Amino acid sequence: MEIDRERAFAAFVTAHRDRAVGMAWRLVGGDGAAAEDVAQEAFARAHRALGSFRGEASLSTWFYRILVNEAQRHRRWRWVRERFGGTMPDDPADPAPSPAGDPALRLRVARAVAALPRGQREAFVLVHLEGLSLREAAEATGRATGTIKSHLHRAVHALRAQLADIDPRGEKT
Repeated sequence: MEIDRERAFAAFVTAHRDRAVGMAWRLVGGDGAAAEDVAQEAFARAHRALGSFRGEASLSTWFYRILVNEAQRHRRWRWVRERFGGTMPDDPADPAPSPAGDPALRLRVARAVAALPRGQREAFVLVHLEGLSLREAAEATGRATGTIKSHLHRAVHALRAQLADIDPRGEKT
């Protein structure tokens, strides 16, 4: 039984690694190295806690909650290090930049998302960028579905205001 669980988890890691790194990249503000670290630590924490997985949610939703918590932990410690120690790099680098699109625009949007308050950023990333349903995002963050809706509403309004000068066709107005 334990071997089956280990195999299933190994298959899960293989299937979800890239998505986990991408989600972590968005949650931590566009730092590729930090995203790799966050995703790896989330998989390690999930593996250690595998025995406590009760199956009340899907394995992916359970894991994404661990990933969100790990991203929060990383951001807290990054803030402490920046505040009381050395500074972290300022310019986020997309770990897998798309060939199309303006890199400066992608960077601006990434910074706008990273600047959102934690709850809004998590809701926006999980629902609009990662494609989770409202219910799945609520389970992944431990929040009520109504709270996720509220955070999404506020995040979209904040992003529209911050990026209002960008034309939907990609041209600056």
